[in-house]
Amino acid sequence: MKLKHEKRGIGPDGIAKVTGSLAYLTDLSFPDMLYGKILRSFYPHAKILSIDTSRAEKLPGVAAVITYKDVTGLNGFGIVMPDQPVLCEDRVRYVGDAVAAVAAESVEIAEKALERIEVVYEPLPVIDSPAKALEPGAPKLHTKGNILHRAENKRGEVKEAFARCAAVVEETYHVPRQMHTYMETEGGVAVPEENGGITVYCGSQHGYRDRFQLSRILGMDEEKIRVVSSPIGGSFGGKDELHIQPYGALLALATGRPVKIHQTRKESVISSIKRHPMEIKVKTGADEYGKLLAFQAVIIADTGAYATLGPAVLDFAVEHAIGPYIIPNVDVTGMAVFTNNGVSGEFRGFGGNQVTFALEGQIDRLADQLQLDPIEFRRRNLRQKNAPGPLGHRIAETTGASDVLEAIAQKVELKKMAVHFYNERHKWKKRGFGMAITMHGGGLGYGRLDPAGGRLRLSKEGKIEIAFGFEEAGQGILSVIEKITCNSLGCSKNDLSIVIGDTSCAPSSGSTTASRGTSMVWHALQRMKGDFCNKLLEKASAAAGIPASQLRLGEGGVFSSGGMVLSYGELADQISDIESVAVTVKFDFPTTPDQVNAGHFLYAFSGVLAEVELDLLTGMVKVVGLDQAIAAGPVVDEIGYTGQIEGGGVMALGYTLMEDAAMKEGRYLAENLDQYFIPTIADVPFHMDVEPIEKLVDGDPYGPRGVGEIGSVAVAPAVAKAIHHATGFWANRLPVSPEDILKFAMKEGDGAWKMEKQPLKSKLRLN
Repeated sequence: MKLKHEKRGIGPDGIAKVTGSLAYLTDLSFPDMLYGKILRSFYPHAKILSIDTSRAEKLPGVAAVITYKDVTGLNGFGIVMPDQPVLCEDRVRYVGDAVAAVAAESVEIAEKALERIEVVYEPLPVIDSPAKALEPGAPKLHTKGNILHRAENKRGEVKEAFARCAAVVEETYHVPRQMHTYMETEGGVAVPEENGGITVYCGSQHGYRDRFQLSRILGMDEEKIRVVSSPIGGSFGGKDELHIQPYGALLALATGRPVKIHQTRKESVISSIKRHPMEIKVKTGADEYGKLLAFQAVIIADTGAYATLGPAVLDFAVEHAIGPYIIPNVDVTGMAVFTNNGVSGEFRGFGGNQVTFALEGQIDRLADQLQLDPIEFRRRNLRQKNAPGPLGHRIAETTGASDVLEAIAQKVELKKMAVHFYNERHKWKKRGFGMAITMHGGGLGYGRLDPAGGRLRLSKEGKIEIAFGFEEAGQGILSVIEKITCNSLGCSKNDLSIVIGDTSCAPSSGSTTASRGTSMVWHALQRMKGDFCNKLLEKASAAAGIPASQLRLGEGGVFSSGGMVLSYGELADQISDIESVAVTVKFDFPTTPDQVNAGHFLYAFSGVLAEVELDLLTGMVKVVGLDQAIAAGPVVDEIGYTGQIEGGGVMALGYTLMEDAAMKEGRYLAENLDQYFIPTIADVPFHMDVEPIEKLVDGDPYGPRGVGEIGSVAVAPAVAKAIHHATGFWANRLPVSPEDILKFAMKEGDGAWKMEKQPLKSKLRLN
């Protein structure tokens, strides 16, 4: 299967973004608009003894001050369970907990009002680590205790299998909390409507789910709530949960005026969700032939104060813990633990980044112990086309794992020579390279509601209107919709009107998350195009007096063998009941037929080759090359595809080498970007290559897979291996620290800087 795509071009929103004319939802202003601010907890854990808002209410320019008493419906929200208070009543569990909110004539007045709200707290013991949360007698953060969720993947006889192993590696890996650091912090405007309803303009990843949650909080019918959720100035999963929407809506309804809330970076850092920090203890064994026999892992995730998507992230991590390898004996257990730290939730990769760092680290260590080339070791244990998924479940047939491995293997041979020559010429700098592979499931997984849908119609203005409930967060969904629709119908982009991210006029398409958008757009068009084309051609046939069998859709209108018969505008004028040609479809994301907890069916695959340059005097690491081979089916939009992989790769470099949203006693050590460093253009590798592998197995009916996450997942272990290749240092903690590298060098002496030898031939027997 091959989709036709242009190599160059600009997306539907490209000009507006480049010129700065695109109005993000935080740019909106309305007449008589107020400005909102949210009072967050001073303590990471405390009882609330009293809240006095009287002084704030008397401040000139203050229109409303709200507390838990003013929540008209359910005082709670959360994607999985509504366990996070909108406004806390008697207890706060982290420094981002909201206690009160203010609407005023200006931001400055609102800030002064917050200072006048008097909250009396009784501090409680702070549980700032999963270890403390699991101690006997630890204070319960929630009614059912401090364990949010457990998950496991077990099969075979692990203990017996380890006894038969010729090589066993045990290691504990630590991966950090990471900020999404989107350019547009959380914000938007809530506008009360004359019918008693409300419109909420706020960037999020699922407008329909926001509407559902808001209806519970406001005690209002969903039909009276409109959510406009696109465009968004970046999200990466961080805006999938509610953030400022409840406070803006409550304040707008309380005052009868529009209320705008736009968080500062510090407010965003304190209150927003982050990537789950995890401790992953792994034991892996192989026989003398280099065959993996046993894999055991214990994953402890710090989920923070509330649930949000913590259970789903843990399930995903447990599922992907053995990745694309066939291992007969497996014992993986996971636990998501409540603490008084910041809330952990959805983040690009969704738990896969953490466990892939551990898994690929184990594979490299075992290959080293067995004196076996890392690629050859992977080759001997890789899943094949018909192999089951990581949970032993049926998945769509794919050769993606071997495809990306072999693509990277070809690049490795060229890289060996280049790195060798570089190191011969430089005394105080050394280069090394490393590779890693991964698989990543798309969609929400078995047992989770994962509906999708779309609509095609001819508008009165003569445009082919294609509508989805997705949001544009910079990932390029508008370009995807445009290109798939044009390919499917034969029309041009000038014939289209794309409608997304508005519950008043776009159908529900499910969440803009889980690398599902591209796939769902493609599936929707496959279902709609036949019926839609037939309806249009029948109307054109009636208007032109030409049999429908002799007509086709094309660029600009309807054509016969003699040329254009009717433009789309002329055809629209001829149709009295324009809605009669509308086609709407509803369906679910493809899932495995096997009843496995959250197991996925469609997977994308990535192979990564990283080259690092190490300063031997400082221990500083710079990634100078980052190549990825991606097997995710046909490419829809080449520029968008490449941008997703390269962007995900650079984001992963931050995770690997510099980012750690560290907390101490429940407080962030860095509350702004002056102390929390993310990659800049200076950190982008000089050489980045993306190789799409578009082939699918014969008869595959599932089309393109999403690539929003896969480019970020396997970068960390590839970089870690490159550092080991250059120095002999095995990293088991992210971000990789120059100090740890130098400590290793001091301990090892001159031997630390000896290049790891790459075996040209295995010393082990081949099968």
